[in-house]
Amino acid sequence: MPPVPAVPADPTVLHPMPDHPRVVLLKPLVKSPLIEAGEYSYYDDPDDPTGFETRNVLYHYGPERLVIGKYCALGTGTRFIMNGANHRMDGPSTFPFPTMGGSWTEHFDLITGLPGRGDTVVGNDVWFGHGATVMPGVRIGHGAIIAAGAVVTGDVPDYGIVGGNPARLIRTRYAAEDVARLLAVAWWDWPVQHVTEHVRTIMSGSIAELEAASALLGRP
Repeated sequence: MPPVPAVPADPTVLHPMPDHPRVVLLKPLVKSPLIEAGEYSYYDDPDDPTGFETRNVLYHYGPERLVIGKYCALGTGTRFIMNGANHRMDGPSTFPFPTMGGSWTEHFDLITGLPGRGDTVVGNDVWFGHGATVMPGVRIGHGAIIAAGAVVTGDVPDYGIVGGNPARLIRTRYAAEDVARLLAVAWWDWPVQHVTEHVRTIMSGSIAELEAASALLGRP
């Protein structure tokens, strides 16, 4: 009997685990043009995972974007604070009077053009622990781990592990030369069929084994 072909998981299914509706894939979920999510990145929440765009991406009035790579795992309560949360700090009060309506709207120029930190960008294969918070304009590298409860105020390097409030680099998962090898392999960009055939190597293999699998595609 010939071997059964490896069939990839479907990246277009909202609930990849039918018995666990608390888990949703973000790519088929998000509708905002200001949010981009890569294939297979998921969010886990027992209350309302489908409310991710409004419950977990906060103060997102634009034009800054939230970009999440492929194969990211977002634990319950992971939140992204966007630049719309910014207030003036150069006068006596930080209160945003013009947003409250009435004649106060005549002063809307006082809250436009506030300084921002740009897009928030998350790399591929990033794991967010329960209740992690990411502040505006942060860039998180590939393969990073964000500890539960961390408040990420600055950029996170590739394969870095950060935790605390404000989050600090605890350690990197690999030495610098090995990080470079992993970035060269970039398994998250492999065709999904190739990923499927090498899941065990991706999850538990060595870097050399990943490189060997990558070579089958004619890559480094």
